[in-house]
Amino acid sequence: MPEVRSPTVRRRELGALLRALRLEKGLTVEQAAERLMFSMSKLSRMETGHGVATPRDVRDLCDLYGVTDQAERDRMMALAREGKQSGWWQSYDLDYFATYVGLEAEAVEIKCYQSTIVPGLLQTPDYARAMHEAGIPRISPERIEELIEVRLMRQRLLAQDPPVRLVAVLDEAVLHRAVGGPAVMRAQLNWLIQASNRPNVTTQVIPYTAGAHPAMDSTFNILDFAGSVPSVVYVEGLVGWIYVERPQEINRYQQVFEHLRTVALNPQESRDLLMRIGAKYDDSTILAAPGDSKLEHNWNSKIPFCSI
Repeated sequence: MPEVRSPTVRRRELGALLRALRLEKGLTVEQAAERLMFSMSKLSRMETGHGVATPRDVRDLCDLYGVTDQAERDRMMALAREGKQSGWWQSYDLDYFATYVGLEAEAVEIKCYQSTIVPGLLQTPDYARAMHEAGIPRISPERIEELIEVRLMRQRLLAQDPPVRLVAVLDEAVLHRAVGGPAVMRAQLNWLIQASNRPNVTTQVIPYTAGAHPAMDSTFNILDFAGSVPSVVYVEGLVGWIYVERPQEINRYQQVFEHLRTVALNPQESRDLLMRIGAKYDDSTILAAPGDSKLEHNWNSKIPFCSI
């Protein structure tokens, strides 16, 4: 199992502490950077977790902010050291997505809304393969298998101890788009039903009959963390991605997500809909009952299993 202490999250945790200390002293980024002969961009990147702080940086900042408690200084030094380590995902050359995987690796709860595809943490290998094969620019079969392996590693978060809590809200359109063909979709819907039987996984579907809702033109993931690490919202599109980190903006996404849950079918109604639509792909399909042993096998096997 990948290490739990994500360097990505350690940098964010340290950054949040540094920002809080600066604000307690009533200093702007410009003032603090000038006193330590830092560039403003360097300090800003450290505070947002996008830049790596060295132990010397932390020492100088602690001196400036008047942190005299040795235990607190040692804690921040440890965060700086852990923030420089490599996560398992960094060997896969994931480009911008590496930051997301690093955050996801230590989230305690993930709330995701998808209007067009099954979330990555719930995709089957064949579904994921079909998604990659349809992408532009084209990538090699070997690279596709590497990316599916990444999904395998990510999905183990759902079976670790303690497991991450996943709340997935899907538009009904996700269930009707035959990604990979009928057989692939039959297996994918079967897997969604199996996954939703886990106590840490909740799946809800917004039916077509719900009409308009506030997230029709968006998809997003909300990641919540333990302790002082601030939540973050990840929004991905065709030509880019953004991380929403301002508290008031995160609060808006939280409110929208809770509203989506109220207009969606409840978990049992959602499973019923999954079964009905799955049966349309193949009337002979027998969907797995709760407790099916395949569930644990798929998440814990070393066979490559399976974008957000």
